[in-house]
Formats: sequence, C-alpha cells, structure tokens
Amino acid sequence: MVDISSLLHTAKTIAVVGLSAKPDRASYQVANYLQQHGFRIIPVNPTETVILGEPCFARLTDIPFHIDIVNIFRASKDVPPIIDDAIAMNAGAVWLQLEITHPAAEERARTAGLVVVSNRCIKIDHLQYGTR
Repeated sequence: MVDISSLLHTAKTIAVVGLSAKPDRASYQVANYLQQHGFRIIPVNPTETVILGEPCFARLTDIPFHIDIVNIFRASKDVPPIIDDAIAMNAGAVWLQLEITHPAAEERARTAGLVVVSNRCIKIDHLQYGTR
C-alpha cells in the first residue's frame, strides 16, 4: 500500500507528462494547483515551449535532473513507454491520473523500485492529505 500522504509531503519536483497549455484542461488546472502549493512543475509536452512559466521538455528522458513524481495525463494505451522512461531516469514515483491504468506497466515500475499510484487525482489527494 502506498503512503500517499508521505509521498506528497516529501516530493518537490513533479514532471507532468501531457501537460496542456490550455487553462480549461484538467492537466493545466492540476499542475497550476500543484505549482501554487510549492511543487516545482516540469512540463512534458513536445508541442509547447513554456507552460506555467516553466520550459517544456519533449520527452521525460530529456529532463536533466531528478524527478520525484512523474504525473501522467495520457491515455492508458500510451503509459508503457512513459513508465519505461520513468524507470530509465530513476524517478521516485509514477502517478497515473483518474481513469488511467496499465497494470503490466505499473508492475514493471514497482519491480524497478518506483512508487506507483494509479487511477487517482494528485490534486484531490493533496487536498485530502494536507497542504504544504
């Protein structure tokens, strides 16, 4: 069982894969909320250059520093290569947003030592488990 409260209280840097530059999108709203609550947000979107004042990276593996949580806003079918990249870069955790799951890829992440949260909203959980 994942200790979500501990994960959210110790994480500092969150890469958001699939972060949209459109304020009406859930990914933007969640990332904006997290940024407002002290997390460093790293956008991963190959079609944008800057989102929420942070430079975008085309791929997760282009990020040259440690990521505490890889927050995934992509369709379930797109999850396996993202998790493979999270494993390759030794991220601390992968977080699949509401309605996003991929049991085989999640198991690969766990086996590699990453914390895995799936089918949950990081914003909702942050609201529930306390703010910084």
